[in-house]
Amino acid sequence: MGDEVGPLGVLDAHRRALTIGIVLVVTMVAFEALAVATALPKTVDELGGVSLYGWAFSGFMLSNLIGITVAGHQADARGPAPPLVAGLVLFGAGLVICGAAPSMGVVVAGRAVQGLGAGAVPAVAYVAIGRGYPEALRPRMFAVMSSAWVVPGIVGPGVAGFVAERLSWRLVFLGLLPLLPLGGGLLVPALRGLGPTTASSESQAGTAVRLAAGAGLLLGGLGLHSLVGLPLMVAGGLVGFPALLRLLPAGALRAAPGLPAAVTMRSLQTFAFFGAEAFLPLMLTSVRGQSTTIAGLALTAATLTWTAGAWVQARLATRRSVRSVSIAGLVLVAAGIGLIATVLLDVVPVAVAAAGWGVAGLGMGLAYSMASVIVLAEAPADGVGAASAGLQLADVLGVALGTGLGGAIVAAGEAAPWSRRTSIAAIDFLMLAVALLGALVATRLPRRTAAGPLEDAEH
Repeated sequence: MGDEVGPLGVLDAHRRALTIGIVLVVTMVAFEALAVATALPKTVDELGGVSLYGWAFSGFMLSNLIGITVAGHQADARGPAPPLVAGLVLFGAGLVICGAAPSMGVVVAGRAVQGLGAGAVPAVAYVAIGRGYPEALRPRMFAVMSSAWVVPGIVGPGVAGFVAERLSWRLVFLGLLPLLPLGGGLLVPALRGLGPTTASSESQAGTAVRLAAGAGLLLGGLGLHSLVGLPLMVAGGLVGFPALLRLLPAGALRAAPGLPAAVTMRSLQTFAFFGAEAFLPLMLTSVRGQSTTIAGLALTAATLTWTAGAWVQARLATRRSVRSVSIAGLVLVAAGIGLIATVLLDVVPVAVAAAGWGVAGLGMGLAYSMASVIVLAEAPADGVGAASAGLQLADVLGVALGTGLGGAIVAAGEAAPWSRRTSIAAIDFLMLAVALLGALVATRLPRRTAAGPLEDAEH
């Protein structure tokens, strides 16, 4: 229908509350994600427990795996509203725990509770987009979701730093609480019209816990930076791999054509992009002697170009195949990583890092949503939540493994007789290769547009 694909399609009267509610809830999670990294150094200064610093992030990520899985399956079985309500309550409880924490151990526990709740947001949002918007509008809605990260990406770290420095780091957590009823108050009523799609759904909570435990053991083993960690890594694989097989779509590990390849591609692109991003500030500060402010500006470039790329893909999505747009995006990610690697050479201007990371962000904006488009288009009507959860799991695992392996390379370099410059060069080479592998996997996506068959849109 014309009104469904017009310029205001996502803001039509019958979708307006759903669209605005999704944007508000995603914005809240984005502010939290970007602000906490800025505030945590002050948290450690006051509470101590620097050895637990990394687990404030890892604990969030591991519990996030559980939240994504449970919320996705519950959205199929009970409709998306109940898991979102539960997720917002847990997220708010985690904020309160962190804001009132007397020790770093309690902060880690609060972050784990936050992760459980935050996992419901992408799972429910994907189900809502899959069931509340026609295929032709989904790329535009994913672009809207990407835009929800722009303001948090630009002002979030600065505001969080000011609040933590001048007032209290506790307010960085507690200050987000008023956003919960605002976003939830709009989104939950809009979701109530999207009831369950299946009479029952097998609980995957136990499987998700095993996956999180396996990932935790694997990351713990990597964090030991020695052969002592090898048994932990093996145990993590034995515990987590069977769970991963149950939660991912069949054929994902071999990148079978269609939906499985889309999931595999998403994991590879987040592995490459976030694996390189995690060590870009380290390269700029410790290898090129730049300030943390300059490093932060380089990261901001990708925040802006990612959003620009998302809007470009929304315009291309009905005229070009998801395959061609995805391949172009992954090639740009690889090119961007290649550009930032050249900054390891002292003769290359530091500004090339910002330019290169902007190119990589543009590529992510093009390719990231394409995987979502394929998953929503090819998932069965009663399995959108489960399929979306599988995509989000691949997303989170890609980030975790990319950053974890990069950290292991840096740690190995610190213990071996090679420079940090060499370690980061090895990381960039690895991430570039993974991005190109993602482009290869993208060739197994269908030659269709977001709106349906390709017809003669491409020549």
